[in-house]
Amino acid sequence: MAHSSHPELIRLANSVLQPGFVGTTTAPDWLRRRISEGLASVVLFGRNIESPEQVAALTASLRAENPDLIVAIDEEAGDVTRLDVRTGASWPGNLALGAIDDPDLTEEVARDIGHSLRAIGVSLDYAPSADVNSNPMNPVIGVRSFGARTEVVSRHTAAWIRGLQSAGVAACAKHFPGHGDTNVDSHHGLPRTSADADEIARVALPPFTAAMEAGVRTVMTAHMLIPAYDAELPATLSPRIIDGLLRRELGFTGLVVTDGIEMGAVSGPYGIAGATVRAVAAGADAVCVGGESAEESTTVELADALVAAVLDGTLTEERLAEAAARVREFASWSAELTRKADPDAKVPDIGLVAARRAVRVHSRPGTGAELPLVGAPHVVELSPTMSLAVDGATPWGVADPLRALRPGTTSVRIAEDELAGQDDLLDRVALAPATGRELVVVTRDAARHRWMSQALAGLVSRRPDALVVEMGVPGGDHLGAVHLATHGATRVSGIAAAEVLAGA
Repeated sequence: MAHSSHPELIRLANSVLQPGFVGTTTAPDWLRRRISEGLASVVLFGRNIESPEQVAALTASLRAENPDLIVAIDEEAGDVTRLDVRTGASWPGNLALGAIDDPDLTEEVARDIGHSLRAIGVSLDYAPSADVNSNPMNPVIGVRSFGARTEVVSRHTAAWIRGLQSAGVAACAKHFPGHGDTNVDSHHGLPRTSADADEIARVALPPFTAAMEAGVRTVMTAHMLIPAYDAELPATLSPRIIDGLLRRELGFTGLVVTDGIEMGAVSGPYGIAGATVRAVAAGADAVCVGGESAEESTTVELADALVAAVLDGTLTEERLAEAAARVREFASWSAELTRKADPDAKVPDIGLVAARRAVRVHSRPGTGAELPLVGAPHVVELSPTMSLAVDGATPWGVADPLRALRPGTTSVRIAEDELAGQDDLLDRVALAPATGRELVVVTRDAARHRWMSQALAGLVSRRPDALVVEMGVPGGDHLGAVHLATHGATRVSGIAAAEVLAGA
């Protein structure tokens, strides 16, 4: 529609989109063509990643079209990982770093992540999460946050940004103005917070201020309703929040990028195209798309919608041009950041070092259980349905790394729907195989999943000597004769827990 008759507008529209795509060895022709027509950014997802060498070749081929192309990725290097989507992350994630509370270590871990990303050609990482996880029932943030205390989150957000950017990769503080105080997952519905402006200023905003002071040049908006600022529009679509709060009150002059625009919280009421136009009109400079919609047709639809909105007056050309200018400015700054970065000085296994330091052990005397395990245990892993932010195929747990240390280890993994119809399932697959052996029960956010906390309580009542490993946000109860908290379910977190159990 808009393509041929308004080439300058289509160029501006292309430049504010950050699409994903399908491809591992070569990028699709439509993507290369769009880059020549002004597309300034692409986003990598797990589907684009097979090996570091392969991704580096892929990003190099894209940069042949535009040397300053922004190549973004959502690599939180914890439970949310793209690099290690098939193996589980090589770093323990934010909650673990916040639990250790050593900002120098956080900076070192983030620098290591930055070196890995820069080596594959990534220039923008949609991380860290600067959200304060003030609601322990939060279904989408949880271990992605540095914790429930504002000052801890502020301190580590700043350290993480300094570390990542020292390695030549731009950081992005998310999800503005704070996604921690919610009980709805924005992939599906619209979360809202009842906090007033004073509470938001006191609890949720300081980590974003700390991020700006640490030099962050990108902020990602939250798809959530904050009636204290805007009773009708979620933050991503709200001029009061983007222009009023972020730009004017907090003085942020960098790039504002949306969370995935196809997420239900914004695409549900407005459609992807409607949400895109509203986000740019509200003050967003770049629109992230393509987690689920990685087709050319989506990019064409969104660019055409932006052009049409300018032509019918819904969106001013000045606002679209301003957004495009901010993208250009960020692209050249991030390209320079990459060129000037410290030489690669990776610390061997810094992720595992950090994961080990994050494990907390609580023992209950007189239960007859102690560490290390005597024999080869039976491991029962209670597995939740994950938020869409976390790839459900990413391996996690303690059984496999423990089997490597204690070869006779047996294990079973149980999901909620399996328990629902089978009253005797725990007897058959959890308790019976553990007769005469040590029992290890692994949970992931047990406090947030009623079925899991009930199953755990049932197992521990029958086996008071059971050892429990919590790989999500720890609850306060420390069930089990010995209770380990890893503060995350990454690959290295599982290894660290297994080492403690086996005395390795």
